[in-house]
Amino acid sequence: MAETGMYIVTGGAGFIGSAFVSRLNAAGIDNILIVDELASSEKWKNLLGKSFVDYIHKDDFLKDLGAGKYTNQVRAIIHMGACSSTTERNVEFLMRNNYRYTVDLAEYALRHNIRFIYASSAATYGDGALGYSDENIVSPTLRPLNPYGFSKQLFDLWALRNDRHTKMVGIKFFNVFGPNEYHKEDMRSMVHKAYHQVKQTGQVRLFKSHRPDFKDGEQKRDFIYIKDCVEVLWWFLQNPSTNGIFNLGTGQARSWNDLVNAVFAALGERPRIEYVEMPIEIRNQYQYFTEADTKKLLRANPQQHFTSLEDAVKDYVTNYLEAGELTL
Repeated sequence: MAETGMYIVTGGAGFIGSAFVSRLNAAGIDNILIVDELASSEKWKNLLGKSFVDYIHKDDFLKDLGAGKYTNQVRAIIHMGACSSTTERNVEFLMRNNYRYTVDLAEYALRHNIRFIYASSAATYGDGALGYSDENIVSPTLRPLNPYGFSKQLFDLWALRNDRHTKMVGIKFFNVFGPNEYHKEDMRSMVHKAYHQVKQTGQVRLFKSHRPDFKDGEQKRDFIYIKDCVEVLWWFLQNPSTNGIFNLGTGQARSWNDLVNAVFAALGERPRIEYVEMPIEIRNQYQYFTEADTKKLLRANPQQHFTSLEDAVKDYVTNYLEAGELTL
């Protein structure tokens, strides 16, 4: 990478993107271009207090790239922008917005020798029947359960098929939670939802299990704190010779009951959980277990540390949610 230059963060007003902008600022970097689509959402608030040089709409950004506006100015593109809704059913929109947009950015970065880090997703693993290995040989066999996961899988396959994965970094985010996610509506983490349910009703609602091998609330996910995620992104930014597609989770699956109990504990409340029927329309797409295989990530960075679920939830609830939805 060049010694100087601009850092472009797509989805820069979103959850992970804005948290990473904060990490760049903490390192003394403010030559940042924010790319996003604010529309009428509240996520503009994630940019308050951040230091950056400009904001541009995602569609205008692609036009400017095509016109050569940023040639020889860019040091890195951190591509976190995408439609992340697992219930989005407009597949053509996802193909344009998630897959083709990423291809265009990746090709631009490769032509100009720009560090490129992009967001993939654990949704590529589907029901988990084939495991959660991020080794390259496994990726073509995966079967996502929804169009969002398919759109992410398609780019991973493009990178592998064209041998581009050796020149960039893809991050398969598992269940990320933490500050800056308030605007995500139904896609907010269960920590955020549970906190507000406790405040409003004194209890939390979780889905019943519809499989005999999982008790109610014992469905498991690999929950990872946003602060850990941005440190991993920062490490990859600082180590441009390390490339590939990597899982980003803690490597330890925890139950929804564990997560909610951690919220109650952070609030000093006795747990009260009501189990409700899972909507029929999502039952066939529901993941009962996810757990990142982190061997590849830990081979790349053996010093990587992950915050425990209980400590992460306590930090989020105490220092951000209870403090009035503060952002990173």
